[in-house]
Amino acid sequence: MKPGKTLSERYARLAAICLFAFALPALPAVCRGQDAPLFAITPEGSSVTFNVDASVSIKGTFDQWNATLAFTSTDVTSGILNVEIQAASVDTGSGLKNSKLKGSDFFDVDNNPLITFKSTKLVQSGPNTFEVDGNFTIRGVTKPEKLTLTVSGRGTGSGTINGTMAFDRKNYGMNSGIPFIKIADRVEVTVSLKGKKIGGPPLVFQQ
Repeated sequence: MKPGKTLSERYARLAAICLFAFALPALPAVCRGQDAPLFAITPEGSSVTFNVDASVSIKGTFDQWNATLAFTSTDVTSGILNVEIQAASVDTGSGLKNSKLKGSDFFDVDNNPLITFKSTKLVQSGPNTFEVDGNFTIRGVTKPEKLTLTVSGRGTGSGTINGTMAFDRKNYGMNSGIPFIKIADRVEVTVSLKGKKIGGPPLVFQQ
């Protein structure tokens, strides 16, 4: 802050910065009162996809989703990753498959419009790899699952987070099949998230 600014002017400027930041995935460190890095996940170049082994290919993407990555300190393991998906935005390239997946036997989008992953613990497992425990919710059922991440662009201020998570669909009440198609129970979800540092000090990784 430049010399000569009054205390009221300084508070007014800080309030304006914090108000603007509510449009971002996480609040700047100055607004939280903590010296923490601030990252934004950009939809451009990012994706959330899924794949199920089946007698007829069942794989697709979600067209509408939001992801946030926030840190409470410079320690990379203080990161909190949340992903929120609009279940009705599923796109397999087939209207018939989309309709079946949106229905009550699978995603049940009318009653449960969101699929979410909310991290509870982040552990660095290698120089650029992480294991993220979290609560996964689909069809209104929440269970603990693990997301395995690989990070590129470390130390550059921008990069990509690539992750996979597998779950058993029957654990979430998706016990039905699709006529004439044999479907495996295991579902694999893949996330590819483009991130950019927009404020705060550098992250500290384990060596």
